[in-house]
Amino acid sequence: MREVSFIKQNKEKWLAFEKAIFNNDFKDADELASQYIQVINDLAYAQTYYPKSKVIVYLNQLAAKAFQKIYKTKREDTNRLISFWKTEVPLICYQYRKFIYVAFIIFFSFVFIGAISAANDGEFVRSILGDNYVDMSIENIEAGDPVAVYKSGSNWGSFIGITINNLKVGIIAFILGVFGGIGTLYILFKNCIMLGSFQYFFYEKGVFWESVRGIWIHGAMEIFAIVIEAAAGLILGASILFPATFSRMTSFKQGAKTGVKILISTFPFTLSAGFLEGFITRYSNIMPHWLSVSIIIITLSIITYYYLIYPFIVQKKITQNPAPETP
Repeated sequence: MREVSFIKQNKEKWLAFEKAIFNNDFKDADELASQYIQVINDLAYAQTYYPKSKVIVYLNQLAAKAFQKIYKTKREDTNRLISFWKTEVPLICYQYRKFIYVAFIIFFSFVFIGAISAANDGEFVRSILGDNYVDMSIENIEAGDPVAVYKSGSNWGSFIGITINNLKVGIIAFILGVFGGIGTLYILFKNCIMLGSFQYFFYEKGVFWESVRGIWIHGAMEIFAIVIEAAAGLILGASILFPATFSRMTSFKQGAKTGVKILISTFPFTLSAGFLEGFITRYSNIMPHWLSVSIIIITLSIITYYYLIYPFIVQKKITQNPAPETP
């Protein structure tokens, strides 16, 4: 069968199924599972006969949405929390992976702008971080402890204060996505410019490595989480600007629900970053190099695996096992 005929033959069925999934318009779980299997069969057919077709991407996304809905119909409520992080969020991240990639591209671009600006303007760092903070950092560098700022306050006080602030930044970055994603980009720009100029400042003072050992012990998870939260904000913005076949309000509701799930998924990483900053980072200048580097690599690997690698594993698993158990 020609691809055009294949799409024409099944298009109405796919669109009807997509709308039924969004509106939860199914008589029972068996009907949902049955139509899900049909979509999986169509996906397998398309992969076999039209390997380069865009219809494969669409059917993959449709299958992922259906699989999430099937999991929601399960009666094992005690496992709901586990399935949220184990299956639901990874499938969402796979479906919206392009937004995550775009968020990272924007992140690195803004950080680069911050570093270049600091390199070409001697007063730029002070304009971003403030005179008091820069002067304090210079004093710490001269005293032989560039990241002594992380030693201020008690362990628990720092942990709680830092965690609350980071959670607030992530939530605001997401909520401001309601302005077509512009608000999210502003929050990301503000934080990335600060990060880029801050790191260049330490490089210029000849203590770049010492700053990396300190900042990135907690920063690997903290900053990565902010990028993911920005991606959630961009999804929210895109749902308003590009509603596709849905009404703008329906698309907005769907984007908000998806974004909130991604936002919530970052909270454990934000909490972990706050713990590391409150209890571990303050000892970075006295701990062995291998230990600080190991912490950075491990924390970065965990969050990278979860958001960039694990979603592909989950997606592959469900396409190879198209008939999950239903109640």
